[in-house]
Amino acid sequence: MQSIAFIFYFCPNKIMNSKKITIHDIARKLNLTASTVSRALNNHPKISDATKKLVHNAAKELNYRPNTIAASLRRGKAKSIGLVIPRINRNFISNTISGIEKVTSENGYNLLICQSEESLEKEINNLKTLVNNRVDGILISISLETNTSKHIKTIINDGIPLVQFDRFRSDIETSKVINDNFQGAYDAVKHLIDKGCKRIAHFGGADIISIYAERIEGYKKSLIDNGLEVDPSLIFNKILNKEEGYKIANKIFDSKIKIDGIFAASDYSALGAMLAARERNIKIPEQIAIIGFANEPFTEFVSPSLSSLDQFGVEMGISAARLLIEKIESKQKEVIPKTVIIRPKLIIRESSK
Repeated sequence: MQSIAFIFYFCPNKIMNSKKITIHDIARKLNLTASTVSRALNNHPKISDATKKLVHNAAKELNYRPNTIAASLRRGKAKSIGLVIPRINRNFISNTISGIEKVTSENGYNLLICQSEESLEKEINNLKTLVNNRVDGILISISLETNTSKHIKTIINDGIPLVQFDRFRSDIETSKVINDNFQGAYDAVKHLIDKGCKRIAHFGGADIISIYAERIEGYKKSLIDNGLEVDPSLIFNKILNKEEGYKIANKIFDSKIKIDGIFAASDYSALGAMLAARERNIKIPEQIAIIGFANEPFTEFVSPSLSSLDQFGVEMGISAARLLIEKIESKQKEVIPKTVIIRPKLIIRESSK
């Protein structure tokens, strides 16, 4: 049966002491050898049906549970897939996990989930943990701190199938599933321009991460194609949460910088900007139009509702898992890397109408 395991570290105050029943307990009860019990449980042809029935009945009576991890280690395969994500508490990531789990479940794989919490060090440890658990393959979306590929290349060099999704390192040749972040940003900015905006600020992420570099390039290209200049004073990097968005928006409002639109690389920084504008009675979208990225659940319910870009997380997860399982189960030594590109959809709401 397929299952999901979340790999975290914790120190419980109390640990229950309960003896785990083993094949040796069954063997003692029936006066058989442990090897006979093991073969009976695994339906070995050399074991009689009567002995098999006797062993299975005893196993049920003693509440025996097979050690699937030990069995997988003996086979050299865990029938499991490791997943490394930046944070689990994001709607896009949870949707992606849902898509991944759908495919792994259908194909009989367990899913082990680790989160790096945007830390390179934790990401490296996550990979080590998954390798030690002998996963058959790994799916990864890199952290904000990941400015090197060395740890990922080590995984690939060890022959472990790996697929990148969403955030990725372009200097590694792997299959990957990504959003067309450039086009999504281009569409968002063009929408703001079509609504009359001429001074559009960009709240971006860390440009060492591919998705944020692509979004800023899409922002710039859309401005240029629509006859507007790119003003560096309107570009703000590493602004991804509500607090940062609120802080930078207030800084802009306090300065002589004039803006009539904001394209944010995150819904959370867009929300921060909305809160700052509302405190100053700046009307949205009449005085400033705002668009975020990710289509988080709250975007539909805040007032005014927030325009955003849907990233189709479930579809991304399905595609990534399929690529990985295809590589794991391929009989060919070399599988040509594939890239699946998903175009985000602009969801227009009150903040930019």
